[in-house]
Amino acid sequence: MNIEDVKKEIRDIVDFPIPGIIFKDLTTAFKSAECMKFFEEEMYNLYKDSGITKVVGIESRGFIMAPILGNKLGVGFVPVRKKGKLPAETIEVSYSKEYGTDTIQMHKDALSSDDVVLLHDDLLATGGTMKAACDLVRKFGVKKIYVNFLVELDALEGRKLFDEDIQVDSLLHY
Repeated sequence: MNIEDVKKEIRDIVDFPIPGIIFKDLTTAFKSAECMKFFEEEMYNLYKDSGITKVVGIESRGFIMAPILGNKLGVGFVPVRKKGKLPAETIEVSYSKEYGTDTIQMHKDALSSDDVVLLHDDLLATGGTMKAACDLVRKFGVKKIYVNFLVELDALEGRKLFDEDIQVDSLLHY
C-alpha cells in the first residue's frame, strides 16, 4: 500500500458540516486493515528515534491512531478532551475554530517537564484545534513538541500557525 492507494480510500463529503465545506472522511480508510497498517508504520518510522515519551490524541478522531502509535513506540497515550469530559482536575485552553469557539482540557497530571510529546490528530485544516492543543501542552513545560496529522489540506495553510520549534508532519497532502 502507498500514499495514492490510501488517498483512494478517503471519501469526500460535500457540504459537511456546513455548506461550502468538502469534508475528508477518513472513516473509509480506518475500516481498511491495510490503510491502518500504512498509517501505523509511516508514523512509527517518522518518530521512532525522536525520544517521544507520550502521544497526545485530540478528541475524537485523534483517539484512533494516537494510542496505536503510542503502543508501537512503547509510550503512554494522553487524551485532549472537550470541556467537561475528564473526571479529574484539569487545565484548559479556549480557542476560535472554523465553525465557532471551543475549549479543550487535559488532566493536570497528564504530562511533566521531562516529557517529549507527539500531538496527533487526523486532519490539519485551519489548525486552530491543534494550535490550542500545543498551547495546552506548553503549559506543562515539556521538553519538545512534535505535531502529526494523517491528512493536511495545504491550501488552508494551517501549518503556518505553529512556532518554528515545533516539527509538523502530515502523511497525506491535498
